[in-house]
Amino acid sequence: MSVSTISPAEVADALRSGPGAELIDVRTPVEFRGLHATPARNVPLDRLETIADGDRTRRLYVICQSGARGAKARDELASRGFTNVINVEGGTLAWEKAGLPVVRGKKAISLERQVRIAAGSLVLLGVVLSWLVHPYWIGISAFVGAGLVFAGVTDTCGMALILARMPWNQIRDESSSDAAACRL
Repeated sequence: MSVSTISPAEVADALRSGPGAELIDVRTPVEFRGLHATPARNVPLDRLETIADGDRTRRLYVICQSGARGAKARDELASRGFTNVINVEGGTLAWEKAGLPVVRGKKAISLERQVRIAAGSLVLLGVVLSWLVHPYWIGISAFVGAGLVFAGVTDTCGMALILARMPWNQIRDESSSDAAACRL
């Protein structure tokens, strides 16, 4: 892999100029439904194994919300032997800011906000329980704090991985056109 990132405008030009390249959006199906680049196909980060191994030299562009999950997807696909995987700089936010075509759908709370809400709620719960019930309940807050430090150091968030699989982050109505477009 000679190039690891590319601008949204360069991706749009590359997708228009020739067949064979594909834009993969690695966000959750609900995030994808809310807003995505028009040519993108949704393959969530935790389901990258569903990408057919076929031609491992074909050009794959990966895109997420801002670029972090795209970089993880690029690295994971490269570890599986894909040799031409490129992350879109700035993700869907940069794609939209560049004035490139997007599909807008039903909005949802982003996975990042869900993590902040869940972590904050657990820390608050631990503090309140340790004050009202028993001091040992402070362990909940300590556990969440340690998890946040681990997430920051390793750039891997276990809470986000769990939340991404929750029912509210999945598309349930397979009969709608939005859901059909989001299926793998």
